[in-house]
Amino acid sequence: MDRWAEDDPGLPIKFGPCSNGEYDPVPLAPVVEEAIRRSRDECESNARRTGMSRRRFLLSVCGAATTLLVLNACSNEESKAKGRNKPGGQYDIPPGAGTDPDAARAALAGDEFVFDIQGHFLEYRVNPATRQARDFWTGFPQRGCGEQDQRMCFSISHFMEEVFLKSDTSMVVLSTLPIAPEGSPMSTSLMDETRRLSEALCHDQRVLLHGQAFPNIGDLAANLDAMASAAQRYHLIAWKVFTNYPDLYDGTGNACRLDDADPALAPVGEAFIAQAVKLGIPTITAHKGLSRTLGYSSDYATPADFGPAARAHPDVRFVAYHSGYEAEVPEGPYEAATAGVGVNRLISSMHGSGIGPNQNVYAELGTTWWSVMGSPDEAAHVVGKLLRYVGENNVLWGTDALFYGAPQDQIQAFRAFQITPEYQDRYGYPALTEKIKRKVLGLNALRLHDVDPIRPKCHFTREELEQIRITLPTGNETFGPRSRSDLRTYVRHHHAAI
Repeated sequence: MDRWAEDDPGLPIKFGPCSNGEYDPVPLAPVVEEAIRRSRDECESNARRTGMSRRRFLLSVCGAATTLLVLNACSNEESKAKGRNKPGGQYDIPPGAGTDPDAARAALAGDEFVFDIQGHFLEYRVNPATRQARDFWTGFPQRGCGEQDQRMCFSISHFMEEVFLKSDTSMVVLSTLPIAPEGSPMSTSLMDETRRLSEALCHDQRVLLHGQAFPNIGDLAANLDAMASAAQRYHLIAWKVFTNYPDLYDGTGNACRLDDADPALAPVGEAFIAQAVKLGIPTITAHKGLSRTLGYSSDYATPADFGPAARAHPDVRFVAYHSGYEAEVPEGPYEAATAGVGVNRLISSMHGSGIGPNQNVYAELGTTWWSVMGSPDEAAHVVGKLLRYVGENNVLWGTDALFYGAPQDQIQAFRAFQITPEYQDRYGYPALTEKIKRKVLGLNALRLHDVDPIRPKCHFTREELEQIRITLPTGNETFGPRSRSDLRTYVRHHHAAI
């Protein structure tokens, strides 16, 4: 492995381990470890065949194609060894795409409109707005991006680079983090600064904002007033709430439900929803899933409240960020025996409340797709279930960038992914047609937020962007915690300031 230490930007499809800081990073499965090992060998071999340097090949579309071809092979071998048929998901990559750029582009490039509704940064400039910010950066092992001040690896500037220059993303929503607002490195004011920076650079409105809400922290009336103040000061398209905050960090049970169904919790959900409607921003996004942090699993990230809340408020749109996914729960079909785990919890909540596909419950894929794209069988179940039960118009693209680095690998993998005919027949999953993929990658979010698409790239043509991605000083990196010790540092610096 020493030969890879020099001038190595990493594999173009980034498998981790990594976290967005909201859950314990999960160790890689043996099949993924084997895929990484073989991909490195294949990429080095294909780099020689194409006459590219190893670095240039790893940053090319052929490098991405090579990695996904290897993952296909390893996944098929694993299924065969376990006496099963092929996985229910496959990456549709031509065999020659590892050395043929045109074949690789045919599978992995595209002209879809990509609207990422979950983007994050951490801005640690030393100024009055951020002087008391939590030093989250010390918990991220990929902080070595070349900046003299390593905190700058998570800055607004690096966010713009990772999302807009190194991926095909055209628009993004800045979504808040489970951090108390005062001194936050991703405060609403800093998010708005990013929006204004983008407008100055790109001359359009490709960066949109969530409003942060903590209805269960402190005085409810003051929290509702804070929402009104934020709505007046900023152009917000939705509200973001963490029903498991701060319980996810301190285990105190201080949390909430959107339907106020738990008498042990403060009854703030209905008041929060009513205020969102009153302020003319009737879109509620909530962290649902990813419950386990430093060995503690909060009970309050469950999507069980989504169905009842959606039934009680048909005029409000409810978006389950992460779709109820749990990193340590293997995903399979929706069945009675597993109706209460993982993504199935969201479906069960909808069913129990009479909420059908394409109504007022939505599912977002941030972290979820990144987590399952290394397991094609699980990926087929997650994507297939959400499309079938939540609806092909209500599944939304999100990546949790920049914690997993530039989201281009997630976009490329989704473009190439297919659910097998066997799984379509057995489980009623739809085929992943070009039409459905276009909906998920961006068109559904446009309709949800009632905004016009910003299709042109900021300043650069598609060809220029490809060259710039190859020549940018950073590589194929993830930026989130990669182990429990990394996450412990992340949380310690955050929680000390709550």
